[in-house]
Amino acid sequence: MKNQQFVMTGLGRMELQDCPMPVPAPGEVVIEIHYVGICGSDLHFFRFGRIGSKVIDRPFVLGHECAGVVTAVGEGVSGFAPGDRVVPEPGVPCGGCALCRSGKYNLCPDMRFLASPPNDGCLRRYMAYPARMVFHLPDAVPLLYGAMAEPLAVGLHAARMGRAGLGKSAVILGGGPIGMMTLLACRAMGVTQVIVADLFEKRLENAVRLGAQETVLASGTDTAEAVLERTGGAGADLVFETAGSPVTLRQACRCVARGGRIVLVGNQTEPVTLDLMPLMVREASIHPIYRYRNLFPVAIEALAAGRIDLSLAEPSIFPFEQSEYAFQYTTEHGQSIIKSVIELVPENRTEVVSQ
Repeated sequence: MKNQQFVMTGLGRMELQDCPMPVPAPGEVVIEIHYVGICGSDLHFFRFGRIGSKVIDRPFVLGHECAGVVTAVGEGVSGFAPGDRVVPEPGVPCGGCALCRSGKYNLCPDMRFLASPPNDGCLRRYMAYPARMVFHLPDAVPLLYGAMAEPLAVGLHAARMGRAGLGKSAVILGGGPIGMMTLLACRAMGVTQVIVADLFEKRLENAVRLGAQETVLASGTDTAEAVLERTGGAGADLVFETAGSPVTLRQACRCVARGGRIVLVGNQTEPVTLDLMPLMVREASIHPIYRYRNLFPVAIEALAAGRIDLSLAEPSIFPFEQSEYAFQYTTEHGQSIIKSVIELVPENRTEVVSQ
């Protein structure tokens, strides 16, 4: 067996390199990676070399959304065997701090997260990983969709933070991949009315296919006024800001209903000035989220039970050898692609759109 990885060597540049074959340490499993999803954060690192204070200052391996098959098991590991189909959760918390013990491990100050400097990612053929953060994937769920469990977990965390449920109305500001995962999560949790707003028609077409009842083309339109019109003047019970834009954050304050909740999902990397009076008169609240917690089993169960169908996302598939092209293509076609996934080991499938 030979291990290879794609290494980011400069802005917009990647190289295929040989790398050592991993040997599992105690408590670890070795995973043959079959699929790696391309996340918005990966694209941001690829284009700009940094996100906020996280800076890439050396050759670096991207990718944190993946699924594969166990090939080796380290000492002390139980419950896993070679041949098991698995999904690793990309963050490894310390497990011992007060936040970890309380269940809020996503806030662990010592979190080691794949493809978040200084930690390399998973765009490689084989990877050793702590078994405590690895989950079995039922045979009914293709490994392709297992690799999409991570962004789905973000959407589920957002929907939970918003207290999504029957009878609620929601507006999602931003029709990118995370906006669409939030949409799928809201629909699965029973939200009655979902409105998606975006600047691009193609994204709104995708949103309708995934279950949005109404859309707002934000270009040339007052998004908040359009949302109020579609909710009978009341505004939405839940507002999800998924674009990471100061503009949509300010719109969220005008879209939310009295007593409603705004969930900040997109990365706001720059300071934002807000008019808080609309929130005060509505007694609305703002709830930031950071990744997710305790939701990989929920995401996998939802996929296995058919409550969430990721085939609707029509992921675009690229071969491992064309990883650099996959990043470039996704950057250039971000307004139309819901999800790009790199395939390292081909899987029998008929429903996937290939490039």
